[in-house]
Amino acid sequence: MKITDIRATTVTVPIEAPLRHANGCHWGRFVRTIVEVETDEGLIGLGEMGGGGESAEAAFRALKSYLVGHDPARLEELRFLIANPTASLYNNRALMLAAIEFACLDILGQKWGVSVSEILGGRLRERVPFASYLFFRYANPHDGKGEVRTIEQLVESAQTLKERYGFTSHKLKGGVFPPKYELECYRALAEALEGDRFRFDPNVVWATETAIWFGNEIRKIRNDYLEDPVFGLTGMRHVREKVRMPLATNTVVVNFEQLAANVLNRAVDVVLLDTTFWGGIRPCVKAAGVCETFQLDVAVHSSGELGIQLATMLHLGAVIPNLSFAADAHYHHLTDDIIEGGKLKYEQGAIAVPSGPGLGVKLDHDKVGAYRDLYRRLGSYAYDRDPLRPGWTPMIPNDRWADPMDARVPKIPY
Repeated sequence: MKITDIRATTVTVPIEAPLRHANGCHWGRFVRTIVEVETDEGLIGLGEMGGGGESAEAAFRALKSYLVGHDPARLEELRFLIANPTASLYNNRALMLAAIEFACLDILGQKWGVSVSEILGGRLRERVPFASYLFFRYANPHDGKGEVRTIEQLVESAQTLKERYGFTSHKLKGGVFPPKYELECYRALAEALEGDRFRFDPNVVWATETAIWFGNEIRKIRNDYLEDPVFGLTGMRHVREKVRMPLATNTVVVNFEQLAANVLNRAVDVVLLDTTFWGGIRPCVKAAGVCETFQLDVAVHSSGELGIQLATMLHLGAVIPNLSFAADAHYHHLTDDIIEGGKLKYEQGAIAVPSGPGLGVKLDHDKVGAYRDLYRRLGSYAYDRDPLRPGWTPMIPNDRWADPMDARVPKIPY
């Protein structure tokens, strides 16, 4: 079997309301690139990458000469073909490699009549648990709903998600407002959902002293971990020495060299594996094996996925024995998806691993066309900008916080 073609389509899919984070904002939608890899046997595998536009689509088209004639089963050779470590200093293609690996595994599963998780060693669980992913949010520009800015709004949002989807773990994305205010929010959340588990992520924008103070202030909460309070292994190591709870990262351990450095001189206790950041599902499984050997916990990271990447996250979560915590997913913020049957369903805080061959999901081509057209109308957005703070730039460590009393609604294309 040989690869004969590759196609890339950029789509933008709305979310309930703009999601605020330490480095900017998701402006009411996610932009993703959908990849289709076709073979001479008529099989089509699906991949997905964050971001998109003409440059991303052109970059995938440029890989056609690398891929045509290649056997999709020869994944190790494909890794060096696309992302040779030395060449990657000049043309970093890790995210593109991931999308193509997804598609090749999808093809192999279809060819062999098995799911991707069976190719990866066989599933250990049929359902993967997820945490609610709580954000401070601007109101939806269309209807004024969905704002999460006050403590009361945050608690109500978390309670609604728990009732609707059954979550018992909850992650709060911070780094937006002053740390003292976010501490009040986090404590109120834990009090309102007593008995559940919690995690906090300020996206590395705190000073180490702030992180140590915050970590000691939340000791009585039932924390899974404190995620990425500061940037860098050295900073994380300093915080870990002073704070009595696990530290997690999806920022400073995102490749094998960094993982080795963390094993030799531990700064992080929990590695959050992202199937795109690591260059595919298989590298994540390999990294999970290293973590298992050295008694590091792992969980699954989310980078604003649609159904294709969510399927990769589910297959990953199904096969790794040391999945110690509920996975993250932005998925419940989406209003729709581009796969047949619509969004995958949460039940009791978990999503079933797709059982069909390959990734187990198929494109809804009508929706792909509609959201492709929406992207062409709206274009991309500046992930690292805040629509209501023109000229603002986040620092690391940051001291340029948003005002929690500012109730304005952004006027943005939606």
